[in-house]
Amino acid sequence: MPWKLTPLLLFLAWMAYKCNARARTDLFNVCMDAKHHKIKPGPEDKLHDQCIPWKKNACCSAKVSQELHRDTSSLYNFNWDHCGKMEPACKRHFIQDNCLYECSPNLGPWIQEVNQSWRKERFLNVPLCKEDCQSWWEDCRTSYTCKTNWQKGWNWTSGSNKCPTGTTCGTFEFYFPTPAALCEGLWSHSYKLSNYSRGSGRCIQMWFDPAQGNPNEEVARFYALAMSAGAMPQGIRPLLLCLALILPLWLHD
Repeated sequence: MPWKLTPLLLFLAWMAYKCNARARTDLFNVCMDAKHHKIKPGPEDKLHDQCIPWKKNACCSAKVSQELHRDTSSLYNFNWDHCGKMEPACKRHFIQDNCLYECSPNLGPWIQEVNQSWRKERFLNVPLCKEDCQSWWEDCRTSYTCKTNWQKGWNWTSGSNKCPTGTTCGTFEFYFPTPAALCEGLWSHSYKLSNYSRGSGRCIQMWFDPAQGNPNEEVARFYALAMSAGAMPQGIRPLLLCLALILPLWLHD
């Protein structure tokens, strides 16, 4: 009888939900598969300076956090001063950006697979709080660069990044006329300028006071759950196909 199917239907629906929820819950606390990231996040009591906010739960090691603060780090041999000395206030934002990239375990909802020699994953369109983007742009507008996309196109023949032939050094404000141009274009859309403010629970903060806790945990949870809800119909489709195949056999018996 059809009513006998009720326990089976409920069980299969529950299993589909749990499998989907499990996959999304993993996004709350995860490290990217990239060059210097740890396999799993965990405590790091000796993180350096701007990376300290992540010491309770980090994807970076203390050694990596120290290297991130060097003008030309051995991690990637990237030189911030490719067009002359970068202003200290500007460089502070780039160090915080690097700490977020290397140390944060709360970027799971935006992790994407990539086919690159130095990493298998990256994050894409992370909603960066509007104040963080605005202050980054304000503090860097008088520093100098020669490119709008720093992720590719450099001259690496010397071992570190140099301006490619045909480019000229100009102010950040020239190459990035708006905060969105800087935050979204700099690293090939790793970030997306959010309309939300710090503390809203809807945007990622590049830096925070560790004494107040990590606000990005709530943000990652919100977006992971939103993704889970949006993905539910896709997860149910295989279940319905399975039921369609099983139902005739069950009724026949």
